[in-house]
Amino acid sequence: MLPLQGMRVIDVTTNISGPSLTMILADLGAEVIKIERPGIGDEARKMAPLVKEDGTFFLNINRNKKSVVLNLQLQEAREVMYELIRDADIFVENYRLGKADKLGLGYDTLKSLNERLIYCSLTAYGQMGPSKYKPGYDAILQAETGLMSMTGSDQLARVPVSILDQGSAVWGALGILSALLQRKENGQGQKVETSLYETGVYWVAYHLLSTMLTGENPEKLGSNHASFAPYGAFQTADIPIMIGISNDRLFDKLCVVLEKQQWLIDERFSSNVVRVQNRTLLNEKLTEALQSKKAADWLADLERQGVPSAMIQQMTDVAKHPQTLSNHMLIDAENPSNGNIHLTRLPITLSSVDLQVRNTPPALGEHTVEVLRALGKSDVEIERLMNRQELQN
Repeated sequence: MLPLQGMRVIDVTTNISGPSLTMILADLGAEVIKIERPGIGDEARKMAPLVKEDGTFFLNINRNKKSVVLNLQLQEAREVMYELIRDADIFVENYRLGKADKLGLGYDTLKSLNERLIYCSLTAYGQMGPSKYKPGYDAILQAETGLMSMTGSDQLARVPVSILDQGSAVWGALGILSALLQRKENGQGQKVETSLYETGVYWVAYHLLSTMLTGENPEKLGSNHASFAPYGAFQTADIPIMIGISNDRLFDKLCVVLEKQQWLIDERFSSNVVRVQNRTLLNEKLTEALQSKKAADWLADLERQGVPSAMIQQMTDVAKHPQTLSNHMLIDAENPSNGNIHLTRLPITLSSVDLQVRNTPPALGEHTVEVLRALGKSDVEIERLMNRQELQN
């Protein structure tokens, strides 16, 4: 039995953050009913690049869900939503602050229908403060939380994955699981809140503390690390490799590999603290030393000495890497609309259950009739609602 089997989630989220959260719950066994707009659906369906009908963003974060089309501007559709809420365990929304209330889906309204409901609100900026009503996407919040100020080297750069969307999804899921444990004790639901802004501030926590203590903002260090040296991407005779030296013991081993034991008695490199202070000089010397061999040869030598190092891989390399395959990170899934696709599993392994892809990402409205019939709606009632939604749309 899967951990969340028997739990019902009503999901009105779109784009990346909310659907990532509800996919975690779905993979853990919850029944996730994804409410989508007629004719449009989740905006992520059309995020480039597309695989036949749907975008790869959508396909990767919407497996194991049911798609139900409801136009929540219509009172009839909201009444259907309320029926679903009465029998639900969890509700998840990522509207701009205030929109849920306008749609009749605010916390107080839904709590009055179901005292045991766990209501999760995932916003851009949080529920308080001067920016709480502002719209925001991952890159916007990377800028505003300081991540972008220290990413890259010469030019401004964002982290090229949706680190705040997916990070806030994990916090939201953790909050929901915590609320479920509390509900088991007291029988009461509660509201769970998280945001991209709070996630960003949490991610930069040690940089923020350092800045508050020293009054100095972090440097843009590219692949280097503010606290360790040498640490970064270094050119060899053919291609660059990544080397990470986080303590004096590893620096000793690096010097053995490079046959540069004289660096160990050089006062400029004698400890991590002074190596950080002399980072530029050390990086130059290390790059010069690495020119004598190709990347593969250096990596073999470094691995033998236990020095953390790696090839800088492209996505095509990652997809076929033995480590990816050995850990079964990619799951083959046959999707009726998009053909055979390879989905990335949750990075969680439970010894007693297998977190499989039970259902591939749904077509828009694929489960509308099924879910409405389960509510006791007749075919005539279902057809009338569908027609009303098409006219309104």
